Amino acid sequence: MSPVPIRVLIVDDSALMRNLIGRIVESDPGLVLVGKAMNGAFALKKLETLAVDIIVLDLEMPEMNGIEFLKKRKELKLETPVIILSSVARRGAEVTMEALALGAADFIKKPSGSVSEDIHSVGEHLIELIKAYGGGRTSGWTAPLPKTEAWTAPAAPAPAFAPAKPVTLPTGPLRAHAGLQLCVIGISTGGPNALRQVFSALDPDFPLPVVVVQHMPAGFTAEFAKSLDKNCPLEVKEAEEGDLVKKGRILIAPGDWHIEVEKKSLAALVHLSQAELTNGHRPSAGVLFRSAAKQYGSSVLAVIMTGMGRDGAAEIGEVYKAGGLTIAQDEASSVVFGMPKVAIELGNVEKVVSLGEMASSLNKLAKEFAR
Repeated sequence: MSPVPIRVLIVDDSALMRNLIGRIVESDPGLVLVGKAMNGAFALKKLETLAVDIIVLDLEMPEMNGIEFLKKRKELKLETPVIILSSVARRGAEVTMEALALGAADFIKKPSGSVSEDIHSVGEHLIELIKAYGGGRTSGWTAPLPKTEAWTAPAAPAPAFAPAKPVTLPTGPLRAHAGLQLCVIGISTGGPNALRQVFSALDPDFPLPVVVVQHMPAGFTAEFAKSLDKNCPLEVKEAEEGDLVKKGRILIAPGDWHIEVEKKSLAALVHLSQAELTNGHRPSAGVLFRSAAKQYGSSVLAVIMTGMGRDGAAEIGEVYKAGGLTIAQDEASSVVFGMPKVAIELGNVEKVVSLGEMASSLNKLAKEFAR
């Protein structure tokens, strides 16, 4: 029996964009396009009659825009996940963060609308997000698969509903850790809302500085940091070259910039660079983990969380080998169990924690082992 395809509704006031996104959806046999709507009001009407697993939503639309739709979705207690199509302009970034706060699952940059590398990269990423967030339904509804049009998306990963091989989790007691001085986090798909949940529950006196790599396009991380700062007892900011790494501060790597830490005799700071992609990413969790292990050795608490692929999975092992404490998010609470899974399989993780327990675990471990 073939897997049931994921049913997608596209909401955008641009006919060109509806058709472009529709072609991306129809290019993958694991997805089926069940409807299009020109604004949020039409989308609500379609949801009354269509079985939909995931919504791809524009933000700027007449009559009912994306934010208004998300507020109505919350009011009606609709649970269909929403992926935002966002422009890169500053206002677009601000509204995107508001959309995430209102319950949108994730976001993606709008493609340029021309046949280019931009469309191919956006298409591949959009398919990944749809499969990651839209594969959790239980309905047995099926529909004939549409024919693929001339445009062909890049090869996508296996559908989210494909059976996964079991992962052997670490079960032994924690090694002795003395003198933690830094917490580093690598995270990707599912990260915006996961970090919002974790950071809001950190203790106001959390004893370690925190540096984060969240895979996110350039132009969005400043607003992302601002949105996190509103709900976190610690200071959260987009990292700038030479920023101090200090207690009470969380630094978010800027989009399209690697971030590394340097420990000096009197202070620690961060360096940004646009060196080549590492593990296919910039910023890369692998670059951050490697620099943390080199500069801090056994004094690092490294965390690898939900995300597609394997960025940071090998490099977190350098923290482990240096005597640092390594933690991974568990499969059940990960939107995509990619990065944590590979790190666990490589034997680079000492403790596995659910998203719901991540903040309390970090609070406890940091206080227990902090210098």
